Amino acid sequence: MEKFIEYIRTAEEKIQNTDHMIYVTFPLIKDKRLLLKILSEINLIILNLLNAILQYEYILKKIKLSKDARINLKIFIEQCAPHYKISDAEIKLILEVLELGEKHKKSPFEFIKEEKVVILSENLNPSIVTIEKAKEFILLCRSLLKKTREKIYKIV
Repeated sequence: MEKFIEYIRTAEEKIQNTDHMIYVTFPLIKDKRLLLKILSEINLIILNLLNAILQYEYILKKIKLSKDARINLKIFIEQCAPHYKISDAEIKLILEVLELGEKHKKSPFEFIKEEKVVILSENLNPSIVTIEKAKEFILLCRSLLKKTREKIYKIV
């Protein structure tokens, strides 16, 4: 099976699981630490969908990939996003998810305050994650999955 199809299937499974965490598990147990797990899963979903698109476009010889993830992200934004009808607003959210995911990985300290999880960067700049933000991110994931499926499955 092609690698890009595996990425799409992984994203589909993770969207289903994360959606359940956001709309069923979180309201039931109300554990704010679950927001960090949800954020991690959303980050993985985005990465899987970006990889699916990049792999597919590479196979079609429409783009050249780099070993540097930042260059590949730039290729995605400049060359692939317009082709997949991914809006500037969606790109902005994608970048926000990726940035939050990176901050979460590198964060020396995270804490729960009221209805939010606060992630502190190394220079103590706070990033805040709420359930509303997680819902916005999962809608982005669904939209990206739909656009990716439409483009790739139409040809495959």
